[in-house]
Amino acid sequence: MAYDEFLTERIRRAFRDQQADFEEKKMMGGVCFLVNGKMAAGVVKNKMMARIDPDFQEQALSRKGATDMDFTHRPMKGFVFIEPEGTDLDTDLDYWVKLCLEYNPKAKASKKK
Repeated sequence: MAYDEFLTERIRRAFRDQQADFEEKKMMGGVCFLVNGKMAAGVVKNKMMARIDPDFQEQALSRKGATDMDFTHRPMKGFVFIEPEGTDLDTDLDYWVKLCLEYNPKAKASKKK
């Protein structure tokens, strides 16, 4: 299994429910959701990846299933992974999607190559 397609569909639905204009791209062995051309969320294996306000990261990490995102073996500021137990309930998933959308207008876009 490359990534959890059921979780991907749930995130897709949550973005639609929030009336967010988003696009999807396959990357990093999973799928990413972009809002305004900026990464907002994604799925890697069976985990949700959320791009959130770095100033809120410590508080967010206290939630069930949340860990620092550490692709490079060191935590990435403003990015968290959420294990399945942290997204099992729709209310938990909606919480993370809302955080992603709240931060998105302030997030910097990646440099175009």
